[in-house]
Amino acid sequence: MTTTIGLVVNPAAGRDIRRLTGGASVSNNYAKRRTAGCVLAGLTLVDDVEVLVMPDSTGLADRIVDDAPDGVSVEFVEMTVTASGRDSRAAAAHFADHADAVVVLGGDGTTRDVAQTIGDVPVVSISTGTNNVVPTPIDGTVAGAAAALVGSGAVSAAAATTRHGTVEVDVVRSEETTVIRGLATVGVLDRPFVGTRAILDPSDIVGGVVSRSSPAEIGLSGIAGGLVTHRPDEPGGVGFRLARDGGDGTDAPDAADAATGPATAVRAITVPGRLSTVDVVEHRVLDDGEDYAFEVDRGVISVDGEREHEVRNGTVRLRPVSDGPRLVDVEAVLERAADDGRFRLG
Repeated sequence: MTTTIGLVVNPAAGRDIRRLTGGASVSNNYAKRRTAGCVLAGLTLVDDVEVLVMPDSTGLADRIVDDAPDGVSVEFVEMTVTASGRDSRAAAAHFADHADAVVVLGGDGTTRDVAQTIGDVPVVSISTGTNNVVPTPIDGTVAGAAAALVGSGAVSAAAATTRHGTVEVDVVRSEETTVIRGLATVGVLDRPFVGTRAILDPSDIVGGVVSRSSPAEIGLSGIAGGLVTHRPDEPGGVGFRLARDGGDGTDAPDAADAATGPATAVRAITVPGRLSTVDVVEHRVLDDGEDYAFEVDRGVISVDGEREHEVRNGTVRLRPVSDGPRLVDVEAVLERAADDGRFRLG
């Protein structure tokens, strides 16, 4: 029986302004091509594998297909290329019906795009982006081997995947409601317009909701993680507000309503290469589906580390929801395969 693996390689991931303003690492297309080649090599751990590759406008996918090892059938997904996040969503929608597992090379934004349409197909996410809260830096060969084992059924997906939480947002203005989806983090920023998509200044952050939090993570989940740890597969999430203008929550700018009360100073890695101190006025562990609201006169919604949506005179309701993608625990897959003798010959 043929095992079908989907491959998403985002040529735009890991190349934003944080390479100039901070210490974010650079992941150019040559590095992604090499990593993708390693993924294809790892897939040969099982017999009879076919790979469906998301096409792109840079020629990166063409080179990946040309470099494919013998014995692995590689084809492009038939789709219209837009050079935007729609490509990852379109490819993932195809994989939801035709793939047994998917490997994603990108950052949090790419993984979020894939998660929106991938359904229950297991996902191995390799970090080639910026903040990388969800994807992990892992060798492509190891990732490919894990995807092959889960996709082929050699290791049960039920035993080797976890359901990652998400953050759902309703932006309510008069009679209109806009729904936004985040994977790990959604924030409210004191900014008049989107502008540069990366969040560069922590003083812009009014607050937000995260589906996971740890002091080992970067950005909003790292801020929340300085107060409480919340695993990505736990139900619910964490909501928080930062102090504004002097740290006591008074005289807040137009971005959102002020939170009052004493502030707790928290050290957090807000962008790569930058350790910041922020004053948290309120934080709360949220149940699955519990709302955490901001009244916004003027502001921007950030989703997984990037500014996405401008808001004027609206209510922003954020809530953690336990309906995200099934992420593969690569180490658990390989250890279980070894225990089952999958790596022994004879």
